[in-house]
Parts: sequence; C-alpha cells; structure tokens
Amino acid sequence: MAFSLIDDKTGAVPLVAVGKSGLAAWRERASAAERDWAAATGFSGEAGKLALLPDPEGRLGRVLVGVPEGEVAMWAFAGLSTALPPGKYRVETLPEGGDPTRAALGWALGTYAFDLYRKKKKESGEAELVWPKGADRALVERLAGAVCLARDLINTPASDLGPAELADAAVQVAESLGAEHRVITGDALLAENYPTIHAVGRASTRSPRLVDIRWGDAGAPKVTLVGKGVCFDTGGLDLKTASGMKMMKKDMGGAAIILGLAQAVMSARLPVRLRVLLPLVENAVSGNAMRPLDVVKTRQGLTVEIGNTDAEGRLILCDALAEACAEKPALLVDIATLTGAARVALGPELPALFCNDDAAATALLAAGTAEDDPLWRMPLWRPYRRLLDSKVADLNNVSDGPHAGAITAALYLQEFVEPGIPWAHIDTMAWNARSRPGRPEGAEAQTLRALYAHIAGRFA
Repeated sequence: MAFSLIDDKTGAVPLVAVGKSGLAAWRERASAAERDWAAATGFSGEAGKLALLPDPEGRLGRVLVGVPEGEVAMWAFAGLSTALPPGKYRVETLPEGGDPTRAALGWALGTYAFDLYRKKKKESGEAELVWPKGADRALVERLAGAVCLARDLINTPASDLGPAELADAAVQVAESLGAEHRVITGDALLAENYPTIHAVGRASTRSPRLVDIRWGDAGAPKVTLVGKGVCFDTGGLDLKTASGMKMMKKDMGGAAIILGLAQAVMSARLPVRLRVLLPLVENAVSGNAMRPLDVVKTRQGLTVEIGNTDAEGRLILCDALAEACAEKPALLVDIATLTGAARVALGPELPALFCNDDAAATALLAAGTAEDDPLWRMPLWRPYRRLLDSKVADLNNVSDGPHAGAITAALYLQEFVEPGIPWAHIDTMAWNARSRPGRPEGAEAQTLRALYAHIAGRFA
C-alpha cells in the first residue's frame, strides 16, 4: 500500500512542523518575506493550522504546520493529504523530539477512505509525502495496513459481511503470511465442544463459526488473541430497539481489530507463538433462537443461565477464552464491543481495560499513552461477582440490576480464564463518533497500535 507516500522528492515543497513555543526560533531562521507572510496570515503555531508561504516567484515555497506542544506531531500530519494543494511535499523540520515514523504514519492514516459503495471514488491527484528521512517504512506500512484492514471490515455492512465472509477474510490473512488455520462451522461446533458459540449463532441462516489461526515457532512465548465477532446483533429474542440496533454491523469490531493486529504481528515476524481465536456469529431471531432463562453449558463445563439474549458477546467469548487457556499463554488478550456501560463510563474514544495482572496493565497503559492509542483501566471488582449468581445454574450471563455493567461483563469472562494466565480484556466502541484528522467518522481500530507496541516491546 502506498498511502500517498513516495520516494521521488523532485520539486517537493518543504513542510515545517512548528508549535507555538518554537515559532520564535523559526522566525529567526526564516527570510523577512516568509516572516511577513506568516504574520499576515495570522499563523501562531496553533495545532491544526497551516500557513502556505510563497517563494520569490510566487509559487508555493514552504508550508508551516502547527503542531500540539509536547506531542509527536503524528495527527498534525494526518489531515495534510487532503488539506494541502495537490503535489509533492517533504518534511523539512520536526519539533524537538519529533518522530519521522509517527509523522509518516499519521499521513498514511489520513489517506484512509471507505468508498467501496460510492460510484465516485476518492479523487486521485491528492497531496503526496516523500518518505521522511529516518522513518521506519516497514512499520508504517504494517500498522497502517492493519488499521485499514480493521476499518474496512467494520465499515462493511452486515449484508456483505457475515460470519462466512469474515472467516474468509481471516483465512486470507493467515494464508498470505503462512499461518495454519482451521474454521469450525455450524453443528461441528457442538461436536468439538463449543456450545455457547453455537447457541448464540444457531438462529441465523448464516452458520456460526470459530476461526483458529496458529503462527510462529512452537517454542516461542505464546500470545493468544481473541476477538468478538458478532457480525450483526439484533439482540435475539430480547430484541434491541431501532436506535440500539442501527449500528450493530460494528459488533464484530473486536474480531476485526484482533485480525488487523495479528496481521501486523505476523508480518513483522515477531518472536512469538501466536494464536488467534475468532468466534463469529449473527445474533438473529428465529424459532430455534436461545430464549431468556435457557441454560447452556459452556466449553469449560460451567452452566450459564441466559438472563438476556442481548448479552451474547460474552457467551461466544467464554468458549474461546476457555480454549485459549488450554495452552497457558504468556499473554491472553480479548477485544470486544461488549457493553454500552463502558461507553457511558468512558465515552466513545477511551476503551476500557480490565486486567488481572498489574504489570501487564501498567505496560499496556504506557503503550497506549506512548502511541496516542489510549486505554483506561477499570477494576475487576470481585464483590460484584455476586451479581451474576443464578438460582439454577453456575452463573447468569447478566446481573439483575443496572449497575456496573462493564465490570460484571468482565467478571463473567474472568470465570473462564485460568488463574495465573496474564489476561487483558478490552471493551471498545471500535467507532469514531466524530471526524478528526486521520480518524474519520466510522470504524476505528482502537488499541491496535498500543497492543502491537506492547507485544513487540515485551517479546522482542
């Protein structure tokens, strides 16, 4: 993928990234004409602002790019491919501590557009950036490719992306990178003891599936990734409202993010034994749909009373987590668009992190901060486990009350994670509710870059 990044720097217009505190130093280096022009345009180094400076012949000679103070200027470059006039540009100056790799990644993410269903595609002839000196091209292409893969999958409507199509996408990634893979489909899930995945997905005409991908040296540290793949969620017999159902094409966001992350890990050839488990279903309504107060048996052997058929994500995840623990991985991560409660608590831009290992949680939070791909830790508060008690089964899939919904969902999942296995559960929206440079309204691969940085740093 080119992402409008090129090698040919002939005639490229210089870009000068400068914040408010660095503007005085730039003025000292600039020509009188440039200083006067920047002042006339009112450029103050404010983040997101541009000043297009002419050369002596009246052509575009230089562009000042305002960047936030104390940041890596990644997102300052994200909107430039469309904000600048068509042509070639090169990074001339970054602020002190600026990272050319981050600048290039910001530019690459800013070129994303989901135009699969548009007759008029994104116009060519946009601005192009010469690869900045010192940028890690492989890393930029790897992360941008992973993010764009996840975004494309999440943005695709459920009419064109059901369990079969999402499984096919996973198989394509696996085969392109030499990974082993299996897809367990339909009633074969019962034969291989994945009963809750089957129970959730059986009501749809589109059969449920479990994708199982393995890659890497068998003797390397084991990293297992699990992603919730509900390709559409009606709520089942506990049917969602129209407004609640509207965005449910993105309920497979966890699986999409995990698949993008796995692609990045494998393409980088990180020294890990990677396993990816993607339970893929459509939560539909039909005569054989699971009912409220049904009791289902899980892969682990625990029985679960169905307090609400709309709490289906945790049901498909619990079978996958039980299987994941069989290999006792050094790190187990699941990502899911699991609860509205997490969004109420933290909003759409801050995924919730639940983790049973303080060292892993601290490292993940640090990676999120460093990559500007943030998470916020929430507690696995054991006293709330009582809220999942059932009178007829080992536990219920929901609590009776309105409180601590994200926490009780995480506590439900923890029942299927063996003690001693470092486990992180990420409850994410996987969606940008507003457009920002490099992050258009629509699908988002939240936490992908943070997790990649953590895995690459921890297991390198």
